Amino acid sequence: MRPLLLALALAGTAVPATASAQVVAVQPLGGTRLDIAATGEVNRVPDVAVVSTGVVTRAATASQALAQNAARLDRVRTALKRAGVADRDIQTSSVNLNPDYIYAERQPPQLTGYQASNQLTVRFRDIRSTGRILDALVAEGANQISGPTLTIDRPEAALDEARTRALAVGRARAELYAKSLGMRVVRLLGVSEGARIDNLVPMVAMARRAEADASSTSIVPGEQQLSVTLQMSFELR
Repeated sequence: MRPLLLALALAGTAVPATASAQVVAVQPLGGTRLDIAATGEVNRVPDVAVVSTGVVTRAATASQALAQNAARLDRVRTALKRAGVADRDIQTSSVNLNPDYIYAERQPPQLTGYQASNQLTVRFRDIRSTGRILDALVAEGANQISGPTLTIDRPEAALDEARTRALAVGRARAELYAKSLGMRVVRLLGVSEGARIDNLVPMVAMARRAEADASSTSIVPGEQQLSVTLQMSFELR
């Protein structure tokens, strides 16, 4: 026991003089504890559209399928850059090569060729131009398009507004409970933030808009809801 006590004493003296420990006194609960979950919500117009686009090609051999796919995808990437989409907003999401078979009853599968696919994930920061660019991609050889998912590029300010609203909701709800119980809110004991919820708009309509001599794809951004939920504890007396 003595060596242990001596080691602890030496460890205590080894702490630099500038180091300090702080003990925070917590006032004991003198009333009733009330726990509340409060959610603050805000709506914003999305400013980014994320779309998956790509090329699927078929050929008799694997090398031919890949070569044709690469050539057409290069045209698609060129069209994206020509439309002003930055390199950082273009990302390869998948590359696949699969054999194609014909299946007949009581016969072994017969190889008919190969299918190559290459998919890009593209972020469009000008939503209003997204439809026009997608139409241009199809003209350049893109035959796979899915999406868009609409989102907000920088949601921090909107989330802070949602937090402020959640605090106000929680405080008002605590006052309501206290009044109903013939008590009053003495103090806020604690606040914790849960996972935020962004109600994304996945794969919303890329509507076809008929015009006099042509048709084009249009995307309607609508609104997106962002919410923050707080867990709040109050003392009532």
